[in-house]
Amino acid sequence: MSDDLKGRVIRLEELVEYQEGTVASRMVIKQPHGNITIFSFDEDEGLSEHTAPYDAVVTILDGECEVWLSGETFTMKTGDTIIFPANAPHALSAITKFKMALIMIRE
Repeated sequence: MSDDLKGRVIRLEELVEYQEGTVASRMVIKQPHGNITIFSFDEDEGLSEHTAPYDAVVTILDGECEVWLSGETFTMKTGDTIIFPANAPHALSAITKFKMALIMIRE
């Protein structure tokens, strides 16, 4: 975790910049029971379908993306949140550049 973030007001979407043609990330908190990571996705970037052994909460901080979760498709935009259940297949794809916060809770 970045000690420079502790004890002050921050804007999560400002913690990671957009980078052309790629996905960028910054770990905000990493603990044995879970972590918080901020991601930025350039347009047309994404994460291929995968599963995780833990519940995960994704909140869109900027932009718009398409999310696939267990065979359903959702369009998400700034301010929207979705919870991925543990072991559920999911994927993300940028419609526009977008940023998201990923909160992973371990059991």
